[in-house]
Amino acid sequence: MADAAYDLALAIVATSEAPLLLLDGDQSVIAASASFCRTFQIDPATVAGHPVFSLGAGEWDVPQLQSLLKATGSGLADVTAYEMDLAKDPEAPRRLVINARKLDLGGGDVRLLVTIADVTDARIAQRLNDDLLREKTILLQEVQHRVANSLQIIASVLLQSARKVQSDETRLHLSDAHNRVMSIATVQRQLAASRLGDVELRPYFTQLCDSLGASMIGDHDQLSIEVHADKSAVHADISIGLGLIVTELAINALKHAFPGGRQGKITVGYHSLGPNWTLSVSDNGVGMPKSGSAKAGLGTNIVQALAKQLGARIQIADAHPGTNVLVTNSNLALIEAGPAEVAI
Repeated sequence: MADAAYDLALAIVATSEAPLLLLDGDQSVIAASASFCRTFQIDPATVAGHPVFSLGAGEWDVPQLQSLLKATGSGLADVTAYEMDLAKDPEAPRRLVINARKLDLGGGDVRLLVTIADVTDARIAQRLNDDLLREKTILLQEVQHRVANSLQIIASVLLQSARKVQSDETRLHLSDAHNRVMSIATVQRQLAASRLGDVELRPYFTQLCDSLGASMIGDHDQLSIEVHADKSAVHADISIGLGLIVTELAINALKHAFPGGRQGKITVGYHSLGPNWTLSVSDNGVGMPKSGSAKAGLGTNIVQALAKQLGARIQIADAHPGTNVLVTNSNLALIEAGPAEVAI
């Protein structure tokens, strides 16, 4: 039985397309696959009967490999995915992954089966890929920096133009454009900080609302924006849509909910349960306009398009006082708001 198992081991080594070695208890080579000799350019006639550490020009004489094979032969350990450099050519060492197992062939003799994989090209490709990823990250950071600067410049130009024009209507449009650019700049800064990973919504919405308040609220004792959100985090792509929806709804409330210096508060909320989430923007202002008295604005189209991208629906209701807008992607039977319901 022992002889049959031994012959089978020899046959496996002889026919293997992968580099294989069959060693005895003293780490001398019993047999080597043709692939081993070909891959490492060793004369097959100089392999059998010689210690594995004397093969070639001595490049296999690695002390740690000797210790690992000795421990494997004694049954104390197995060599699993051990990586080492084969320094046959000091200018271009080859990276190897070695596995070794003690074979129980009967008869009491120790036999080790050693497999060797040359992963030099794979490691070089991995390093190149890592270098490309680092370069991509650096370029992305540079692009983000330039985008942030460009948005700030555009916002400043719009604000200066709004101050100079004589037409109230033109001034209003330029101010709206300024606020939207500033909100996009805030979104961009948050995404840059998150490195395009998951974005925590509570600090994100807080920063966004602080930016809106700084640019649109003259008296913070008169008007305020609060954020009540759980600890949810979403992918950066989703946070963009949510942030822009919050921006449009908050701008709408600041423009229309508190006429004549009315005191009030806007509250932004976000809560999730499993895959379902609800985003709310509510105010305690004058409430919804009378039916048919409002027409769709740019903000309406923006919010509806963003909600559609997120697979969500919009519900607008009187809050008594004020208005409450819910954007949800749950399966609840919500009525999707149409443009005639409110001019966002």
